[in-house]
Amino acid sequence: MARRKRSFTTFNLSFLDIMSCGFGAVVLVFLIIDHSIETETRERNENLLAEVNLLEEEITDGEAGLVRLRNTIDEVDQTMVEAQGRATRITADIDRYEALISALRREGVSESTDVETLKAEIVALEEEVKRLRESAVDSGGLSARSFVGEGNRQYLTGLNLGGRHIVILLDVSASMLADRVVNIIRLRNMAPEIQRQADKWVRALNTVDWLTAQLPISSSYQVITFNTESRPALDNTVGKWLEVANQPQLESVTAALREIVPSGGTSLENAFLALNQLSPRPDNIFLITDGLPTQGSSTPGRNTVTGKQRLDLYQQAIRRLPRNVPVNIILAPMEGDPMAASVFWQLATASQGSFMSPSRDWP
Repeated sequence: MARRKRSFTTFNLSFLDIMSCGFGAVVLVFLIIDHSIETETRERNENLLAEVNLLEEEITDGEAGLVRLRNTIDEVDQTMVEAQGRATRITADIDRYEALISALRREGVSESTDVETLKAEIVALEEEVKRLRESAVDSGGLSARSFVGEGNRQYLTGLNLGGRHIVILLDVSASMLADRVVNIIRLRNMAPEIQRQADKWVRALNTVDWLTAQLPISSSYQVITFNTESRPALDNTVGKWLEVANQPQLESVTAALREIVPSGGTSLENAFLALNQLSPRPDNIFLITDGLPTQGSSTPGRNTVTGKQRLDLYQQAIRRLPRNVPVNIILAPMEGDPMAASVFWQLATASQGSFMSPSRDWP
């Protein structure tokens, strides 16, 4: 009897072992299946995200292309309107000359020198009308160069881009590297190639490109850079006006600006003093900067400058400005200079210029 009882107990233990092993196998199979499902789901999600990113890039490229097309259409429309206006005026002149010829013939003056001269003028005018109508479909505008921004918005700037002698003053101080002081310090310790690619500095250069692309082709210009000193962007052009129509020279100015590494403090007084070297004096000024000056015409004996001192330096600088000349301010944002926007807006208003603080995707 005791032997039979032990056998039954042994049977029960073997059955439990078998059940435990079976349950463990089931759990192991479940874990394997769950892991494979999770891996497959993660792979599918990564593939879907990659497709979404690709579609977003294609949408961005499409929007940029749409902006370029709209700008081209606007230029073509403007050229067509101007050409049609000139053609209308020339047609009216033709009618007037033909009426004059008819009147001369009625008076008995036939085949005279005056009539022949009028006929020659009519032929020349007809050829001019034909040329204008053929050029109306040309996409070329009146600017010396073109510039298409990367943003997807159209802007009304209110800037007056007219004038015969136009100056662009570009701040090249260290603060033009970034909007915040900590980022300025960080970038200032990096390689020159990285500093030239700083977002804020690139926006300033693009602003100069945009302005030069809008200048009247018959006007003259000069681009002057300033930090603690001031100098023309193009070497050997101190006190000289450059022609907007000279496109290779204009491209050289742009290339020279992109070799600059922003550094040093800001002397607005020295920038305005440089205007006095130009003859004739400018009749339109564009100032691209990010704040009030940190020094006057000479190097200060201190390492720091207070807000009140910066205001005093600004008041000292504007006394050097030519009188009755519009000053257009393009102010980039800068941390820790709250009074800059107010005083520069007052300068623009008093000089009958304009003031703007553009967004990060302008121009």
